[in-house]
Amino acid sequence: MSRIFGGFSCSKGSPRSIFGILLLTAPAATLVALSVFLGLYLLFIGVLELVRVFVDRTVPWYWSLLIGVAGIVAGIVVLNHPLVSALAIPTAVVIYLGVLAIIMGVIGIIAGLSGGGFGSFLLGLVTLVIGILLLGSPLTSALAVPFVFGIILLIEGVLLIIWAFRVRGV
Repeated sequence: MSRIFGGFSCSKGSPRSIFGILLLTAPAATLVALSVFLGLYLLFIGVLELVRVFVDRTVPWYWSLLIGVAGIVAGIVVLNHPLVSALAIPTAVVIYLGVLAIIMGVIGIIAGLSGGGFGSFLLGLVTLVIGILLLGSPLTSALAVPFVFGIILLIEGVLLIIWAFRVRGV
């Protein structure tokens, strides 16, 4: 999936690096832009689901209608309030990750105590603590999301570019 420009390979890493740089240098503007794209995506998917009501008979029509209306309403809400959405979406992700970390942590601790070993217990304990920290202050954690994802995407993008040059043999 790479394109050739002047003999060099442009891998998927370049957009990731650019996105990572944008998240690090202008996190608020990047999140607002992502919220607008999310709103347009939800609106588009909602319209497609409404079309599916009349075209596709493999799925019950009421599910497509429900998903279509929900997608359109969610898209309109996100597009009308992009600043609120730019903060609410990362906060929802943090809450989801916090609940998931607590569940995984408890399971890891139970697995460690029932013969999974000390490593499983320790990893479960660390995961549980991370989940509690995330849920303890989800708004503060959500404000750190752009920076964390920016660093991750920047590192991933650079590594993918390096890998593309190694695969290419340059």
